[in-house]
Amino acid sequence: MAQWYYSDDQRNRLGPVGDADMAGLHAGGQLAPETLVWREGLAQWQPWRSVMHEVMASAPPAATMAGPAHAAPRHGYNPYAVAEPDSPYAPPRAPVQRAAEIHLDGHVVYAGFWKRVAAYFIDAVILAVLGGMTGALIGGLMGATQGFATSSLLAIQTVTQIGGLLVAACYYGFFYASSNQATPGKMAIGIKVVRSDGSGCSFWRGFGRHFATLLSALLLLVGYLMVAFTARKQALHDMVCDTVVVDRWAFTAHADQQREELGALTWVVLAVAGLLLAGLALAFIGLVASFAAH
Repeated sequence: MAQWYYSDDQRNRLGPVGDADMAGLHAGGQLAPETLVWREGLAQWQPWRSVMHEVMASAPPAATMAGPAHAAPRHGYNPYAVAEPDSPYAPPRAPVQRAAEIHLDGHVVYAGFWKRVAAYFIDAVILAVLGGMTGALIGGLMGATQGFATSSLLAIQTVTQIGGLLVAACYYGFFYASSNQATPGKMAIGIKVVRSDGSGCSFWRGFGRHFATLLSALLLLVGYLMVAFTARKQALHDMVCDTVVVDRWAFTAHADQQREELGALTWVVLAVAGLLLAGLALAFIGLVASFAAH
């Protein structure tokens, strides 16, 4: 007899249960057509509607008519103890998001520290341009209405900084919630941001994740350095927001296309970023030396 596993609305894996138990769950409304299920022999998790004929054809009539409340425990284990009760007063439940797109089996390649640095550098350049445009727009509008007195300049600077922070948070929230699940920088490097169970991020989770990076920046960027030491290469803000950064093909039907290596573009971006940082460091040293000479 086949042993089945199935996913609940929170993407928790439940089971194993037998054919009769699956038929009982189906009859009780616990298995929606898009609920992901798996048994030994399946290459990957499948929506229930595509394999339900295997169970419904072989299950005894009593099992298909009985709901979860009438199912007897098997070998001291009641599979329905972890299932949600089927109540006529329960609110309607939406199908699991992207159920047909997420593949929970297979190896997952988590993005390491240097891939994330390269992606961050690309996004930082884009945000610098967007931030400059936002600052110019806010400064122009406030300057035209309030003048350019000392107090007004301070207000303009404050509003501009807040506006830049909100633009950055919206930037990350929008792209993480998109179909690519990645900002332009992460798309270029070939990585994406998803929930820890492989499902996509909402706009507000991505929005809040940007502010959570402030926690990772504390104490000499220790929160960022955690990527090199945690099991799933999570930074502190990933843990706070329940996200992971993975290869673009992770949790898909093409998991075999994932790559552990950095890639040519990542190396180029890191080299450019290194040269820029070295140039800034030399300029700073030169500036300090010139002041010291006078």
